[in-house]
Amino acid sequence: MEISSILPIIPILVAGLAAVLIAINGDKAFWRNLWSTIASVVAFLAVITMLPGALDGKIYYINVINLVENLSLTFRVDDLGLLFGLVASSMWVLVNIYTIGYMEHEHEKKRFFAFFALSMFAAFGIAFSENLFTLFIFYEMLSLFTYPLVVHSGTAEAMKAGAKYLIYTLGGGGFLLVAIIVTYFVTGDLSLSQPGIFDISNGAGLLQVLFFMYLIGFGVKAAIMPMHHWLPKAMVAPTPVSTLLHAVAVVKAGVFGVLRLIYNIYGVDLLIQLGLGLILVALAAFTILTASIIATRQDNLKRRLAYSTISQLSYIVLGGALLAPAAAVGAMVHIANHAFTKGTLFMCAGIIAEETGKKKISQLNGIGRRLPLTMSAFTIAALGMIGLPPLAGFVSKWYLGVGAGEANKPIVIAVLVGSSILNAIYFLPIIYRAFFMQPTAEEEKELVKPKNRAETVPTMLVPILTTTAMTVILGVFAAVPGLPMSVAKSATSFLFGG
Repeated sequence: MEISSILPIIPILVAGLAAVLIAINGDKAFWRNLWSTIASVVAFLAVITMLPGALDGKIYYINVINLVENLSLTFRVDDLGLLFGLVASSMWVLVNIYTIGYMEHEHEKKRFFAFFALSMFAAFGIAFSENLFTLFIFYEMLSLFTYPLVVHSGTAEAMKAGAKYLIYTLGGGGFLLVAIIVTYFVTGDLSLSQPGIFDISNGAGLLQVLFFMYLIGFGVKAAIMPMHHWLPKAMVAPTPVSTLLHAVAVVKAGVFGVLRLIYNIYGVDLLIQLGLGLILVALAAFTILTASIIATRQDNLKRRLAYSTISQLSYIVLGGALLAPAAAVGAMVHIANHAFTKGTLFMCAGIIAEETGKKKISQLNGIGRRLPLTMSAFTIAALGMIGLPPLAGFVSKWYLGVGAGEANKPIVIAVLVGSSILNAIYFLPIIYRAFFMQPTAEEEKELVKPKNRAETVPTMLVPILTTTAMTVILGVFAAVPGLPMSVAKSATSFLFGG
């Protein structure tokens, strides 16, 4: 049941208004922090207000403006969009608190917080877009609004990384725009409100070409190999930006777009007819394993986490590509599970760098004694990434494995097992170094905590403890109504006609 409501645009407007207010008087820390905090909380409350109705079968929508026939700026909150919105809004609250502590001694804080809010403005727009025209506008805004965050430090390395980021993301946007224009002229319809815009009568050849154009458009932000090169380079950005890129907005927008491509632009039945699901499964499996292998060779902690993200994102792509209900649930719930788990890991990396100056894994011997809570949180999140039960990552992999069985593709189970082994290979040595390896005499001096100083500031510690708790909650209590699993199952029921 569709209900006309202003709720879908409240998070978008709130984030945009916060950016304007920060730009006006964000030079003062009190106002900058106040506007960003109020906006994140209000956006989260607006999104969560729609959750009970969504679980009861209600879909909220609002038409802002009609441009021409079947071309409008319209927002609609279905289950898949709500899931993305819930993840983005809840993580914004936590990452905003973390950022307040992290950015205390950084420069250009007004600019940083303003563009962070604008990035969330774009992310909510993507989540709640009713049609491809609306989605494209906010999808490209996200690229532009995150660029100043990527190049925030202003170093030559940052500027080079930012240039690569724009070339990749805007280049992908070009493919997406052409595909959308062709879709409009072929079908006269850009709505994402049904399971599939196309049908086989549109021509198999044309549909196959368009599919790969859409895949490039969304696949760049989803970091599907070989379209991933921008992501490790972007790790030059401050840690809150890394968290934004990996857990909140950018890459999640990419995999969200891939799921829209599979379920709302083409639809399960048409992809089966065209035989495109198998190709996408192969691409995702290649990315999962290759990125994990590369991760094992990275000494820089954030780069290792970046390649881990590239691998983990393709779990979502893989789940969608299997075209099976259980796999779809696994893909959708992994949007949330990965966000909280990987968000924890990146924020822990930020604390390590801020408190000790250490950025390489080879420098972390004994660091668990200096940062016990931080490294305990890192350990739980890392075990979640590996897929250890009963943590969140296990739930995702379980459903993906069941979906592989439903799709009669046992090789995918081997890919998931292989990926978990590789995850263990690149995460467990970090944990072992932190808690069990003895630092050198020089390292021992560096690990001495200054007198009268806590592990880190509360604004940085509380968010990682909260996301760590969510990593446990989303595993142990995955089936509780209102958590991401229930939303994912509701979305899957509609898309597969259950």
